[in-house]
Amino acid sequence: MTRIIHLILATLLAIPSWSHALSSDRDQPMMIEADRVELDDTKGVSIYTGNVKVTQGTLVLTGDRMVVHNKGNDIDKVLMDGNPATYKQRPDGKEHDVHAQSRRMEYYTNPEHIILLQQAEVNQAGDVLRSERIVYDVVKDQVNAGTDKPDDRVIITIQPKPKKENKATPAP
Repeated sequence: MTRIIHLILATLLAIPSWSHALSSDRDQPMMIEADRVELDDTKGVSIYTGNVKVTQGTLVLTGDRMVVHNKGNDIDKVLMDGNPATYKQRPDGKEHDVHAQSRRMEYYTNPEHIILLQQAEVNQAGDVLRSERIVYDVVKDQVNAGTDKPDDRVIITIQPKPKKENKATPAP
């Protein structure tokens, strides 16, 4: 279970402060592409629709629609919908990118937590966590997956650790 928690910690969602992402990502410019954007400073809402793509360093987010809610100059929450919405980022000290996808990704700042909804999947180097709902509490460093629906199951796949080479000592 600790390995899955670390997988989730290394992963989840969007803005680089959301995860233990490549620390240099925060220092890179962020580019947001979309077919259309509506910016409403008085309401503190930005809506990006159509082929939405966010890149910042190794971070790549895609979706059909992204809504960013601000309180003053700070982000309050980010909602990304897609078929699926996707996330990819390289964590510090890792050889493999973390990939996540779901129909809806939600990030909240207070308290800081991330929710993946509907066909949610997190994958790093073949270790996979699947569920209809995955919640990561950033402050408590806890993952909660699953729903109360009887047919919804949590599926975890953990790859075997690579075998260490046995260095035999040569015979005299």
